[in-house]
Amino acid sequence: MSGGVSLHVVDIASGRAAQGLRVSIAVVGGAPIAEGIIDDRGQWPELAALSERFAVGVYEVRLQVAQFYRQLGSDLPDVPFLDELVYRFGIGDAQAHYHLPFKITAWGVSCFRGGA
Repeated sequence: MSGGVSLHVVDIASGRAAQGLRVSIAVVGGAPIAEGIIDDRGQWPELAALSERFAVGVYEVRLQVAQFYRQLGSDLPDVPFLDELVYRFGIGDAQAHYHLPFKITAWGVSCFRGGA
């Protein structure tokens, strides 16, 4: 796979894919490139068709963490610890693929540049 961005999101509190989590991605300061929902495999497959939109630059992925956990029935406080998680990352080589594997709970997150 060359160019573009892919995501994989796992709810590590349950050990399952974060199916139903709302996500978006945009160039910093710009309109969203795409908005979508994580599928039953923990992926956002629509991003694969958008690889040409990812040039060298700085981007933000937005994950609606509190909304996701509330939909699962979690009893979060009115002001949740993680509400909309904004993860900013840079693309320095538009020909390279950038895979972002997120591990989330209502109380924390881990992400790095993966090798998908």
